[in-house]
Amino acid sequence: MSTTTLSHPADTAQLSDGRHDFNFITGRWLVGNKRLKKRLAGCTDWERFEAVQDGALLLDGLGNMNDLVADGNRCIGMALRFFSPQTRLWSIYWVSHSDGLMQPPVIGAFADGIGRFEGNDMHEGRPVRVRFTWSGITPRSARWEQAFSEDGGRHWETNWVMELTRPAYSAA
Repeated sequence: MSTTTLSHPADTAQLSDGRHDFNFITGRWLVGNKRLKKRLAGCTDWERFEAVQDGALLLDGLGNMNDLVADGNRCIGMALRFFSPQTRLWSIYWVSHSDGLMQPPVIGAFADGIGRFEGNDMHEGRPVRVRFTWSGITPRSARWEQAFSEDGGRHWETNWVMELTRPAYSAA
């Protein structure tokens, strides 16, 4: 693994190239969401909602997925992540329930316990730089943030924060 320190018990026997950095995502998570009502508009009003996320490994651990479901059965979307052993980078793709289209990937890796992933996308017809940040990863918790930049990464607006916790009954 990169210099990432993961606390998930399954991580102790990992290869040292980063391919298991997302093993923590498996199983069920409870997700507290805080999302800006309007992005890149100077908005400071946040909507809050609870969700459930179920994750699973794919391709013998070179990939993984998770869905995000709110209000009992309203699917918000799905994340797909794939690791390249050649580059030692992860590519993360998001598919939203609103359009069913796979978004361009954000690409990156973990270092010092923080995962940083960036890519180019569009927001309301405007090009933006997108950043996902994973932090605070333990066997029972994790934090994910999404931020957009309209100026190539000089200034960022965090627009979605998820606080993940394991339900008491989860064996993952």
